[in-house]
Amino acid sequence: MLLAPPLLLLAWQRHPTMFLLCAAVSLTSDLVDGFLARHLQQNSELGAKLDSWGDLLTYVALGVGAWWLWPHVIRAEAGWVALVVASYTLPSLVGLVKFGRLTSYHTRGAKLSAMLMGPALLVLFAWQIAWAFRVAAVVLLAAEIEEIAITIVLREWHADVPSLAAARGLARAR
Repeated sequence: MLLAPPLLLLAWQRHPTMFLLCAAVSLTSDLVDGFLARHLQQNSELGAKLDSWGDLLTYVALGVGAWWLWPHVIRAEAGWVALVVASYTLPSLVGLVKFGRLTSYHTRGAKLSAMLMGPALLVLFAWQIAWAFRVAAVVLLAAEIEEIAITIVLREWHADVPSLAAARGLARAR
């Protein structure tokens, strides 16, 4: 969350290299903090919510900053960018409508897509190589379809639901 404003400032001031370095730090810290929270058993409902809001702010800042710095790349990959935006947006909207809050599931698919999308975005903007971004977009789509299915299956909000199978188990247990 803390790096979203500097990302926007770096993009606005037209510092693409620093923007990419800041983005790499932001994306890496997102992966590391979740790993540490789980392994140190410091995960909590508040932490899950903050992580989801941090992800949202980071990806909005990345998207806006990328548009400012590389509009030609965004236009060239417009279909894939639209797929990514829809993949991030629709599950959040479904969760907001059903539960009144962001989903915060942190599924295995979402973790995999984040591990792929971060480096893919850096490669896309640093060198205009698109294939990794496209692969990550497809993985993201699958992960976010699972997230929508989890929201449909759950009767009440839960954080850190690792899969649709786990959501079904939670739904049966209630």
